[in-house]
Amino acid sequence: MKKVFYSGFVAGISLFCISYGGLFLAIRFVPELFVSYNNPLFNSDGSRDLLFYLHAFIISLALSWFWERFKSLFNGPFILRGLEFGFVYAMVALVPVMWITFSALDITISMVLSWLFYGFIQAVVAGIIFAKINP
Repeated sequence: MKKVFYSGFVAGISLFCISYGGLFLAIRFVPELFVSYNNPLFNSDGSRDLLFYLHAFIISLALSWFWERFKSLFNGPFILRGLEFGFVYAMVALVPVMWITFSALDITISMVLSWLFYGFIQAVVAGIIFAKINP
């Protein structure tokens, strides 16, 4: 269990940095994607902002537990294992969640695709970290 928490924490720090760096770059270089976020659906009173900032750690701990349970199924060099891990996570979790999200909320397909890509990248980065720390 110690390995799960340690690798989850390391991945959480990495994802936190990548997420906010990526968000800054995306807003700077693809601002038209973020015009859609000027929607009452995304406005918050600020009371739940901490939950948003903890996201990288929550997903990292969940993925770390998943890695611990199924790491023997991923073979090859650590980068390939990370890519396969990200792909499995995207197909099993992200595609169904994005499908229901798109069907239930008034959001654009570009938002859904960007979230799918973002989640895939997160899982790949976490998978590479897990493959190095907890092979």
